[in-house]
Amino acid sequence: MEYEISTGHNALERMLIDGSAEPMDLPLSLLEDITNCFSDDQQIGSGGFAVVYKGMVGNEIVAVKRLSRNMHESKFHKEAECLMKAKHKNIVRFLGYCSDTQGKIMDYEGKMVMADIRNWLLCFEYVPNGSLDKYITDASHGLEWREHFEIIKGTCDGLCHLHEKRILHLDLKPANILIDDHMVPKIADFGLTRCLEKEQTHVFTSNLCGSLGYLAPEFYSGQVTFASDIYSLGVIILEIMTGQKGYSEDKNVIDTWMIQMETSDQADILLEQVRVCTKIGIECMNSDPKKSKTHSRYA
Repeated sequence: MEYEISTGHNALERMLIDGSAEPMDLPLSLLEDITNCFSDDQQIGSGGFAVVYKGMVGNEIVAVKRLSRNMHESKFHKEAECLMKAKHKNIVRFLGYCSDTQGKIMDYEGKMVMADIRNWLLCFEYVPNGSLDKYITDASHGLEWREHFEIIKGTCDGLCHLHEKRILHLDLKPANILIDDHMVPKIADFGLTRCLEKEQTHVFTSNLCGSLGYLAPEFYSGQVTFASDIYSLGVIILEIMTGQKGYSEDKNVIDTWMIQMETSDQADILLEQVRVCTKIGIECMNSDPKKSKTHSRYA
């Protein structure tokens, strides 16, 4: 056991140094060790399907996502499959996975029985500055326009990469976009993600999943496409620019930023960026999937 943990530590440390290293199969004993047996003190986030823990690897920090044991195994496989394909500076880096079954003696209806306990875990780089939603409670929130612009551009680039890899995110929202030390956005949380075949253009879903306010109208018909992510992107772009969800009055957006930029010697250039970003955000929210523009145009 100690040898397995030590070997795993060394491999994970090397991976953190080598940005080109491929995600690897990680032993459960290693993930237990770096999270202090999934201690509550190490917990940094939770959702309906998973709990996220901070893990210490030498002097570095990683994030370990422990999926619900009530979840179907195929969901874990789908998420891991999509993550293996997604490698981009604007997507949170996937370091490894663990699928482990342990026998545990438990009390069942008054009898002691041996039960199989499934463990599904995913390991990622740790992104220290939290999620985008805490930066966009209002239009200014201490960020300059250049930072807003780079966050918008980085999010577009990350989504473009996913779509080029035939991956639908299906839960794009500010809470699922992490911000690193250099204010670089990284798309995260692939729990609802679907990978499409080469010629496939859409998938059907019987369950309405995702986050209200960011769901494209087509979600309600049970058929989702790349345009579903594009719609969510549009909502996010306008929210970044205004601090308000569902805002679509481009003139008011431009006027607000014009006041903030009036003393800049690059005001004309910056305002043109504002106009372009506002136009893109509104176009992305086109409710007709057939008319929604492709991701590549916005990257």
